[in-house]
Amino acid sequence: MDTPTPQAAGTPCTRGRRHGFRFGKALTVIAIAAAAGFAGGYAGKSFAQGFGQRGAMSAALDPAQMDERVERMVRHFAVAVDASPEQKDRLAAIARDVARDMAPLREKMRAARKEGIALMAAPAVDRAALERLRAEQVGLADASSRRVTQALADAAEVLTPEQRQKLAERAQRFGERRGWHRG
Repeated sequence: MDTPTPQAAGTPCTRGRRHGFRFGKALTVIAIAAAAGFAGGYAGKSFAQGFGQRGAMSAALDPAQMDERVERMVRHFAVAVDASPEQKDRLAAIARDVARDMAPLREKMRAARKEGIALMAAPAVDRAALERLRAEQVGLADASSRRVTQALADAAEVLTPEQRQKLAERAQRFGERRGWHRG
């Protein structure tokens, strides 16, 4: 009768390794998607644009207005995780930096959208131009994701493990309300 061989201490079994790989891969994909979504949607519009008619984003914010908006966002976040005044100041600095870095991407995204529409409306399909546009957008998304991920890691280092746990619980509840965490 075959008996299973014991694993070396601290060595996960093969099934556990595969599960860990899948979980790590899924976590990476989620982090990239969240970062890209934040970068493209929230940072680009919320930080670089102001509210126009009917709450739509229209006029660009000047740097002082952008900093004001970031401060308001950080104050709200700081209350949610019980951040100290020092943590709040450090988080505000991180958020201001990422907002300034991400603001110029909005115009690049707008220009790419217009170019994509023009390419699709052309009498002949220019596959090379479509591929070039796609590659540029992938590069832009990668740069956005990289910058936002850096800011998220910087912010995580400012928070305590307990504060990060609170944040994770809030994110879980938020995702459940949005239907993102279906079983």
